[in-house]
Amino acid sequence: MLERLNEAMARIETDLDGEVDVAVLARIAGTGEYHFRRMFSALAGLPLSEYVRRRRLTRAANEVLSGQDSLLDIAVRWGYGSNEAFARAFRAMHGIGPQEARSKRKPLQSQQILTFRLVVEGSTSMEYRIVEKDEFHVVGRGTRVPLVHLGQNPAIVEFVKGIGMPALNRMKELSDGEPGGLLALTSNQEGVEEGSMLDYFQGVVTSQKAPEDMETMTVPKNTWAVFTTEGPYPETIQYMWRDVYTQWFPSNSYQSVEGPSMLRTEIDGDTARAELWIPVTS
Repeated sequence: MLERLNEAMARIETDLDGEVDVAVLARIAGTGEYHFRRMFSALAGLPLSEYVRRRRLTRAANEVLSGQDSLLDIAVRWGYGSNEAFARAFRAMHGIGPQEARSKRKPLQSQQILTFRLVVEGSTSMEYRIVEKDEFHVVGRGTRVPLVHLGQNPAIVEFVKGIGMPALNRMKELSDGEPGGLLALTSNQEGVEEGSMLDYFQGVVTSQKAPEDMETMTVPKNTWAVFTTEGPYPETIQYMWRDVYTQWFPSNSYQSVEGPSMLRTEIDGDTARAELWIPVTS
């Protein structure tokens, strides 16, 4: 899998001065577009679109410093319709505009070409099972929050606090399906960078009708990879997300598919026991 992923990375370099077609990259990697984007983001630490943008601006910077072509010619070559648009993008990455970079010969940022390799540490094992599940309903409340990589997410903490214990307890009483208990569902994530926005839903799987102060999310029939872990809270949960996409998926034949991921967490002091459900296809 990683060999084919690196072949896709080489294709990006070939297509940088034209159209980088994600469908083509996914076929080279032997996967679907959605899974390719998710796996790339998890492995690279930034969205595919951002990587392509930074590689183009790195190549453009080399041409700016060479002085052989006009700035407008360089801008058009790398997909910008005007000097102004090119200058804004150039400054966002390099900290200075292209004209200043050319005249003052200042050092610029560089996005190196990425290649991937799988590091097998061997110190821990990942426990998982595959579950087939028909369409079901989750009742609760949702919002949109920024992504936080390490430590508690303040936006989620405030959102759950705003729901209040009485409402959370009423949710728990509605739970009558698997996975049981309170769940955190996340979906529609913009990227993997700190601050990227995603949908967050706190609720329970239930066959009962939603109370008037709650809403219902319908989750379609799917196959799920279910991972379990236990350890210090919240690091263990965040490391589980990372390891699923950087170690488990590259080592298995399953691919993630669009749909909400579900997390059930039980906290005892500083220790968390968690179960993570991710929709997949083989």
